[in-house]
Amino acid sequence: MEDEVSIGLQQAQAIVAAAEERARQIGVPMNIAVMDGGGHLLAFARMDRAILGSIDIALAKAKTSVLFNGPSENLWEFCKPGGPAPATELTNGGLIPYAGGVAINDEDGSLLGAIGVSGGLPVQDGDVARAGVAQLFQEAK
Repeated sequence: MEDEVSIGLQQAQAIVAAAEERARQIGVPMNIAVMDGGGHLLAFARMDRAILGSIDIALAKAKTSVLFNGPSENLWEFCKPGGPAPATELTNGGLIPYAGGVAINDEDGSLLGAIGVSGGLPVQDGDVARAGVAQLFQEAK
């Protein structure tokens, strides 16, 4: 992944496939969105029987991870009641401060894109998202 500034369609599709496989393993149908480093949608899958309301949540989790270059759940510490920046989740057209969004960075820490997953409990969403990203780096070796 040298000299890349973003992930491409082929990589995004591989991330979605790996995330889908992990979702099947845990028995939870998911919505899976992969965005490039600019926050533009590259690939999306709605597994059979995935919750319709989770489509927008998956997109927002990926967007949250791109905008803040980190896991979507990291935003919670800032926007929670009593946090230093309450209601931050209401900015940028809506953000999601729960697990399921994971930024994709190269070995130098540059942002390449993000995955957002929704359809299960936040811990399940996060697990599936991380499985998708892990596949990208296994293929790069």
